[in-house]
Amino acid sequence: MSKQQDNSYKEEVEETKAVVRSATGHTGKTIYIFGILISLIHIYLNTIGTVSELWMSAIHFGLFGVMAALIYPAKAVKNISGARWVLRMDYLLGALALLTALYLIDQEVALFDRGQTFIASDWFFSIAAVLLIIEFARRTTGWVIPVLIIFSMSYMGWWGQYIDGVFNFPGLSWEVVMFRSYFSTEGMFGPIARISSTYAFMFILFGAFLLKSGAGDFLIDLARCAVGRFVGGPGLVAVFGSALMGSISGSAVANTVSTGVITIPMMKRSGFSARFAASVEAAASTGGQLMPPIMGAGAFIMATYTQISYLDIIAVSVLPALLYFLSMMYFVRIEARKQNIVVHEDDIPKFSEVMKQGGHLIIPIAVLVGLLMYGFTPTYAAGLAIVSVIAATWLSNKPMRLMDVLDALSLGARNMTSTAILLIGVGIVVSVVSTTGVGNTFSIMISDWAGGSLMITLILVALASLVLGMGLPVTAAYIVLGTLSAPAIYQLIVETRLIDAIASGQMTDMVRGIIMLVAPEQAANLGQPMSPEAAQALVRLIPSAMLSMVQEQILSPAVLTTALLSAHMIIFWLSQDSNVTPPVCLTVFAAAAIAGSKPMQTGFTAWKIAKGIYIIPLLFAYTPFLNGDWFLALEIFAWAALGIYALAGAFQNYLEGPVGWRMRPLLVIIGGVLLWPEMDYLLRVGAVLLLLVIFFVSREPLAKPLAQ
Repeated sequence: MSKQQDNSYKEEVEETKAVVRSATGHTGKTIYIFGILISLIHIYLNTIGTVSELWMSAIHFGLFGVMAALIYPAKAVKNISGARWVLRMDYLLGALALLTALYLIDQEVALFDRGQTFIASDWFFSIAAVLLIIEFARRTTGWVIPVLIIFSMSYMGWWGQYIDGVFNFPGLSWEVVMFRSYFSTEGMFGPIARISSTYAFMFILFGAFLLKSGAGDFLIDLARCAVGRFVGGPGLVAVFGSALMGSISGSAVANTVSTGVITIPMMKRSGFSARFAASVEAAASTGGQLMPPIMGAGAFIMATYTQISYLDIIAVSVLPALLYFLSMMYFVRIEARKQNIVVHEDDIPKFSEVMKQGGHLIIPIAVLVGLLMYGFTPTYAAGLAIVSVIAATWLSNKPMRLMDVLDALSLGARNMTSTAILLIGVGIVVSVVSTTGVGNTFSIMISDWAGGSLMITLILVALASLVLGMGLPVTAAYIVLGTLSAPAIYQLIVETRLIDAIASGQMTDMVRGIIMLVAPEQAANLGQPMSPEAAQALVRLIPSAMLSMVQEQILSPAVLTTALLSAHMIIFWLSQDSNVTPPVCLTVFAAAAIAGSKPMQTGFTAWKIAKGIYIIPLLFAYTPFLNGDWFLALEIFAWAALGIYALAGAFQNYLEGPVGWRMRPLLVIIGGVLLWPEMDYLLRVGAVLLLLVIFFVSREPLAKPLAQ
């Protein structure tokens, strides 16, 4: 073996010691070039190419199977011979993934000509594809998704028939199971994979181009201009900067790493503790997936599940996301007031200078939003927005050259790899849930356990989300929980709206007839205003087979659509909690590593700061916050902003001054009242009480300034 070959293998050893291979060495160059190829193929297929959805998803799997095999080694090794073996095996598995995609494309028609009867090669490639997605999911996300895939497929094909009760499933032949998992548009190449290969990839690629163009530094500087001079300025910059960065990245961990290296040291220098600085960055970065227009892959999946347009989803998501970041700013301001942290105005750049250097980077985001509003599909809008990124940089003194474009293409593919594998793998689980009817059964069980209470149902779903989040990434947790529990939440929200409508006297002749059949003694009261308790009793009397018809008669389609969107948005928000909740909180671990703080202690602080993840979904459930009425949404936003400020004071034991232990319960009550906009007569009372509390506590002396 030559000296050059020996050095090459040593490079591979160093790469294979890590969980993720670096971009150096021969394999790194291969990953770089293949990433460019993947991005170009996806851009072509998403714009001017014409292939079937099944073929598109299969190509997507084959290409990203190669990337997953090369980026994520099968195992860590410490010697040259081991590195050779691992690298060769990874190349072989990557090639096999590509072959499974090509085989499906080549044999799809032949399989249907055989009446969907498998031959030996069908068995080999279908089993190989499933085993590959299990292995790649293990490498990229851990063991939970592989176990879920094995558990769900074996349930559908084997042990489901041996279970008694509601979860009994007669079972399908393994030929049918493998057909559904591999050859059909229901399994690993189903709707979830379609989202991955189209919307999700194009928007992640758009984010990669923005980051490569220098948008990250521009957004941080813009945040410093906007909020840097306020009380707690460096902490507010972290929150505001993460909101801006999250709007283009959609990844909590990536957001933490990219902005945290700037904002965490900035906060520490100003006087915030390392733990608080890391907690703020982690909690703020978690909000990146809640911030339009990208929202990770969640908004696209939600659009597919609900059949509500992506543009409508991101439009109604703006105010809730802003409310979340505003809640974090409260915690930062309160901490800064407690510690009397001084702002160094000399460190803040001038707005004119920031806009002069990076203002052109606003153009691509404006192009994206404008194209979506004009009616372009998200994939076309993202494709044209990518072109606008390149064009916009030529308005600056640092235009994107060919190598910059190639770097962005490769970066986009690399950033997409784990998401692509995750979504393809989860597609099998979703297929099993829908095929076996487990989702409906689980929703009925949740409703029974909750006794028809929407609040208890939300608590149960929040606990389930927390447990799932210990092993699943947030997108996977949303998909699984959305499939299992969204119907239950939707039905309870609709029932709440129905009770309100009947209590106010809204009733059609058909509904009167139905109720008179089941409760003739209520004939005299029908159509008249009644108490919510009486209306609830009437609804309970309506047979379940007729309930949906009654709902459609009384409630408008807009109300039903809002209820469906609210159910999924609740689950989507709750699924984010694993990012900031110990023991599994990846964003916290990343932030703590930058800050030099203890991860678990930082996790509990971040969990407290990110309380908006739990509070704001209550607005989705009990108010028309997401119905598209901007004036109403702004009113709810304003009252909720006051309510969350009161709750933040109770959590931190401080507002504009120290809050005594007797005052904290009062702040909790005030916060609860202000978060309940339907109680109009109490809102003003709550606001006045909050102002009185602020006035009373602000008379207390501030803490001594920290040494700078």
